[in-house]
Amino acid sequence: MNVEASSLLARARTHAALGDPARLAIVDALTLGDASPGEIGQALGMPTNLVAHHLKVLQEAGLLVRTRSEGDRRRTYLRLQPDALAALAPPPLPDAERVVFVCTHNSARSQLAAALWRDRTGGTVASAGTKPAARVHPRAIKVAHRHGLDLDPTATATVADVVHDDDLVIAVCDNAHEDRTSPVRPRLHWSVPDPAPIDTDAAFEATYADLEARIARIAPRAE
Repeated sequence: MNVEASSLLARARTHAALGDPARLAIVDALTLGDASPGEIGQALGMPTNLVAHHLKVLQEAGLLVRTRSEGDRRRTYLRLQPDALAALAPPPLPDAERVVFVCTHNSARSQLAAALWRDRTGGTVASAGTKPAARVHPRAIKVAHRHGLDLDPTATATVADVVHDDDLVIAVCDNAHEDRTSPVRPRLHWSVPDPAPIDTDAAFEATYADLEARIARIAPRAE
């Protein structure tokens, strides 16, 4: 089979997988953020067996992958494969005056996400942690500088001091999403692995690339 025919088959598989309204609704939900199968069922009012069927079709079409939670290891999260959806426009973000990115320590992922969002959109953005560290991780500062972004080494903050009721809160780690003791419930969740345990420049670069790709998919460019 030549490359062109293989590409046509792959595209046909994608279109067939998206030809069901329920599967398209799942893709819409996952375009904005990651979710567990149970969260998808709850959000869409869909029974467990039907969710499992539709997820199997989408996964076989190469549209999504499953990752295990860094918090509760019994959980899995679904995330879209961006390359498979390059031709699809994302649904609009929920209306909000400000976006707040949240992770556990507010020392890497949420800081990088806020810097990327500010650089791309020019909009109002903040970051916070459920258990903030005293300082921003040095490798996060290093990778930000490498890409022309600035991070304040001492600018960590707690969720309760930053988040307002009308903010769009995006959790960029599993623990922040799953933390039921937190005073706020994130409206979106991105299951981005924590680079700190690996603690290499490559790990922080991979985190930056993950966040950059997600933001590029859904955030408007500043005029």
